[in-house]
Amino acid sequence: MSTATRPNHIGRKISRIRELRDMKQEALAQALGTNQQAVSIIESSETIDEDKLIEVAKALGVTAEAIKNFSEEAVLNIIGNTYHDSNVVNGNAYSCNFNPLDKMVELYERLVQAEKEKIEYLEKILKDK
Repeated sequence: MSTATRPNHIGRKISRIRELRDMKQEALAQALGTNQQAVSIIESSETIDEDKLIEVAKALGVTAEAIKNFSEEAVLNIIGNTYHDSNVVNGNAYSCNFNPLDKMVELYERLVQAEKEKIEYLEKILKDK
């Protein structure tokens, strides 16, 4: 394993954050008030002006520090360590604590019992008359 540090390519980090936020270059360009080609140039740049970085960060909904410190490995570790359930509904992990069919059977049995009690009550009223 190499101990050499990888270059801090801000453009690639911006690109990856944009992709993770499911945003196209055109959408980022519109948020920045520029065109897609300008966003492409930003994403291919190894460095970026601090003011422009803050503007891009705001458009992406993150801080400039988040872009500077972004690490693909960290994102994968967070996902790997927090995602334990294969049931996902609208992006949220969902785990059912009961069997829905058991609940349906339980409700049906309660309904049948209530109907039996109603019939017994009505029969009692008819006998009293």
